[in-house]
Amino acid sequence: MSISEQIEEKKNQLRKLKEELSIKRYGENPLILKTTSSDVQSFNSSPLKIRRCLRGHLGKIYGMHWSQDSTRIVSASQDSRLIVWNANSTNKLLAIALSSNWVMATGFAPSGKMVASGGLDNVCSIFDITDTEDENLSAFRELNGHTGYISCTRFLDDQQILTSSGDMSCILWDINSGSKITEFLDHNGDVMFLTLKPGDSNIFISGSCDGTAKLWDVRTSECEYTFEGHESDVNTVSFFPNGNCFGTGSDDATCKFFDIRVGAEVNNYEKDEILCAVTSVDFSLSGRFLFASYDDYRFYMWDVLKGEEVIAMNKHSNRISSLGVSPDGYALCTASWDKEIKIWA
Repeated sequence: MSISEQIEEKKNQLRKLKEELSIKRYGENPLILKTTSSDVQSFNSSPLKIRRCLRGHLGKIYGMHWSQDSTRIVSASQDSRLIVWNANSTNKLLAIALSSNWVMATGFAPSGKMVASGGLDNVCSIFDITDTEDENLSAFRELNGHTGYISCTRFLDDQQILTSSGDMSCILWDINSGSKITEFLDHNGDVMFLTLKPGDSNIFISGSCDGTAKLWDVRTSECEYTFEGHESDVNTVSFFPNGNCFGTGSDDATCKFFDIRVGAEVNNYEKDEILCAVTSVDFSLSGRFLFASYDDYRFYMWDVLKGEEVIAMNKHSNRISSLGVSPDGYALCTASWDKEIKIWA
């Protein structure tokens, strides 16, 4: 038997052992939501409508994030710009010139006073946006320490920020001093995204190209739990509104729903017709729906309980790179490589 055949045999043995352990722990069907919600009526919904369209970027948009008060959106594009938008009027409030056009991530501080960006320059740049009249705004803090691209930035508050990176790590930073507080190093592949627990920013989930999502506590540097199940890169993660569960999206064309309390996958979202990667996920404010964008220019709204497709929308002309539900729950925003941002309701 060749070495490759031996490796494949060991992989099959490992897969069978995992299945046996899962059955012992969760029963024959661990996807308990589909089982327990069989009597729940399917949700019939009219399609979402585009209420606003934000135009102004000249390059592919790679990231977007809502402000906590749901009135503003920050977007990052390969035109070397961060733009802060008024989500209601569609006006540009601020355009920030970046030193690198390979920007991949952005984020709003909960206070709304700062935004961050990061990308292939391996640097997280922090901008104070309280003065929107400054046309030559520069970063007041640049956080250097990652040895790979910055894939996601999320503020805990005005003093601390988390970053994830292609160097397989996440880092918690002190913004005032520009120094590292804690490094999180348990992943074996590029870390693609992170999400903070609602109401408790000490807890976060990261998704990685090693096919796993991991639960962390910023007060320690150890991984609290590893969630497996995807067959390829985990590109995106999002906490359920109550903080007890989270959703993931992967290159394997599926979304999954994990319950932290039992440490298991309790539902999944897939169709035979979907063959492309999931790029971004987020939940409705009620938690009943999961929104997921895909490489085929469309996004789906899934029934979280039943695992069924509710609607599929295709109004962008290129890849949807990022989506997010506004904190007040009234709107969904999608950002695309077609240089447009659309707000849905």
